[in-house]
Amino acid sequence: MVKIYNSLTNKKEEFTPIEEGKVTMYCCGPTVYNYIHIGNARPPIVYDMVRRYLAFRGYDVQFVSNFTDVDDKIIRAAQELGEEVFEVAERFIEAYHSDTAALNVTQADLHPKVTETMDDIIDFIVKLEQKGFAYESGGDVYFRTRKFDGYGKLSGQSLDDLRSGARIDVDDRKEDAVDFVLWKAAKPNEIAWKSPWGQGRPGWHIECSAMIKKNMGDTIDIHAGGKDLAFPHHENEIAQSEALTGRKLANYWMHNGFVNINNEKMSKSLGNFVLAHDIIQQYPPEVVRFFMLMAHYRTPINFSDELLVGAQAGLDRIKNAVANLSHRLGETADLGDSEGWLEKVNQYKERFIEEMDDDFNSANGISVMFDLAKEANVYLRETQTSKQVLQAFIELFDEVGTVLGVDFHEEKALLDEDIDQLIEERNTARKERNFARADEIRELLKEQNIILEDTAQGVRWKRG
Repeated sequence: MVKIYNSLTNKKEEFTPIEEGKVTMYCCGPTVYNYIHIGNARPPIVYDMVRRYLAFRGYDVQFVSNFTDVDDKIIRAAQELGEEVFEVAERFIEAYHSDTAALNVTQADLHPKVTETMDDIIDFIVKLEQKGFAYESGGDVYFRTRKFDGYGKLSGQSLDDLRSGARIDVDDRKEDAVDFVLWKAAKPNEIAWKSPWGQGRPGWHIECSAMIKKNMGDTIDIHAGGKDLAFPHHENEIAQSEALTGRKLANYWMHNGFVNINNEKMSKSLGNFVLAHDIIQQYPPEVVRFFMLMAHYRTPINFSDELLVGAQAGLDRIKNAVANLSHRLGETADLGDSEGWLEKVNQYKERFIEEMDDDFNSANGISVMFDLAKEANVYLRETQTSKQVLQAFIELFDEVGTVLGVDFHEEKALLDEDIDQLIEERNTARKERNFARADEIRELLKEQNIILEDTAQGVRWKRG
């Protein structure tokens, strides 16, 4: 039985989906005004692992993750670059797909965008206004926070504490200092949409509430995101959605821990960040992913070159064991089981499931794989080995690798014809303006030490 640490109740709970055998899961996505830093990369990796494990346990998972493609930060970036907001947003959406694809993150079933959900957002706010939870002031629309009785149940923040701690935006247009914005009146020369309150655009929090309601219904199984989103973003989502529908927004809330540098939270505002785009040029992306999963998702990670080198060494240990198993497999007859080795391998599978059932503990799950690699090496020292047992070892490594999103097999060198085929696919992707796929192919070839040169006569390549 899968157990999830529910941030709403601050305890582990047995997971019971709304509909048997199916899971609805929403993860807050990025605001696309720049490349993601390595801290931003943790949620996609973590919740991709959660999604994969739930599928491994037999669930049909609907996974949705949004893009905030209009926002103050994007508008500022567009002004600084002299570009349109849409151009900036689309470029960094493509960059996000490219970086996360390199990290073997499966794309969501749906990636809704704010700009494509505008009618639903406006309709959501209108209905909140009709129910007395929202009010217009000077072209802005605010949520009456005190009118929602359950405010603070996720983060533990009381409204009085917020006011006394000055964790609120003071604005004379608000009825109450703790009210938050749902709709912003347009500023001069700023991108805007027509609404019942005049030209404007949504506040940040309303978008996720509207997207979930539109694409997944009133209540979902799991709502996920970084720990920094619990307040105010997720708290405000709960208030908006539950005020409108009268139903729980999500039954389980998951929040991953921060990625720190020198024990300080990584942040673009603090300037102490490392771009995922850069780090996957320095280290194999699978090592970065493996490093992220070597810690439990709720614990903070301290990011450093030394720890990445350690992750590389750990991954190599497992890969070496799998390579040795595969090599022996080619020269071994099927002698059947001996001394209960198949049962031993199965016990490791049961251990892995037990650890992962306990709030997706990938750290302990990987420890089981290190133990399995040791056991494989013990077996390989046997005078006679059985093909059946060797296959059982390899199949378990493959199963776990699929769950973790890490291939435990050593990479094979690409043949010339494989390289030519990938280059042709890249050329097609570029013509179709699928730049994310084109970048993904370039990175794949780069990992294989294949250097591309774009010339007037076409693409040339050479082995580095």
